[in-house]
Amino acid sequence: MRALTNKPRTEKLVEVRFKGSYADMVKLRRMARDLRVKDLSDWALEEKEVYTPEEVSPELAWNGGGVAIRGARGKEGLTQKQLAQRTGIAQHHISEMENGKRPIGKDTARRLADALNIDYRVFL
Repeated sequence: MRALTNKPRTEKLVEVRFKGSYADMVKLRRMARDLRVKDLSDWALEEKEVYTPEEVSPELAWNGGGVAIRGARGKEGLTQKQLAQRTGIAQHHISEMENGKRPIGKDTARRLADALNIDYRVFL
């Protein structure tokens, strides 16, 4: 028998931040108002003002390189297959690196960095 694998979202409020031109922010505020989204932009952060990257994304503690690959790939708008073609690294190896199942060596990091326009040291 199949069971659901995804947990339903339990949070009622989600915080989203945007960065852009003043005109774009005015448009976003109007859209948010029309959607009855609560504007928290003037509120101070609760309790803590600074969070470590590991607190925001626990996966960074054990798979920082994989998270960096996934993020840089998303920023460049590339699929794993496209990144594999650009770097000459097998697509399944990229998947394994993103999921923390394969280490990222210096040579591999340099090839990824060239394809993703980022410093190779973020992957190490």
